[in-house]
Amino acid sequence: MNIGQASERSGLPSKTIRYYEDIGLIRPERGENGYRDYAATDVHKLRFLQRSRGLGFSVEECRQLLALYEDKDRASADVRDIAQTKLTEIDRKIRELSELRHTLEHLVHACHGNDRPDCPILEELSDGG
Repeated sequence: MNIGQASERSGLPSKTIRYYEDIGLIRPERGENGYRDYAATDVHKLRFLQRSRGLGFSVEECRQLLALYEDKDRASADVRDIAQTKLTEIDRKIRELSELRHTLEHLVHACHGNDRPDCPILEELSDGG
C-alpha cells in the first residue's frame, strides 16, 4: 500500500510516517518504481508507535519498546521497567504542575485586579516577590 493508505489505516499523517522512516523506526519496502510499499506489519508498527507516543513515550523510548515488541525472547520485566520509568516521570510532572497551579492560584487571588498599578503577579515575575 502507498503512504496515503498507510496514513489512513494507521491514523498518522504522512509527514509523521516519513519522519519515522527517516529515523529508522519503520522500513517499508520500495517498489521497482522507488515508491514506498507499506505492508500490514508496517501499519501495525505505526499504530504501535501512535499509541506509545500517545502515552507520552519519547521517540527513543518508542524505539526501545518496538525493539522489545519485535524480540520474542524478551523479558516482560524489560518492558515493565520502561513503563515504570515513564510512570515515575509522569508523577513527577503532575507534582510540578500541581505546585505551579498552587503558586499561580495564590498570585491570582493576591492581585486586586483593579485600576491600581501595583500587582503581585508582576512583582513575583520580576524578582521573585
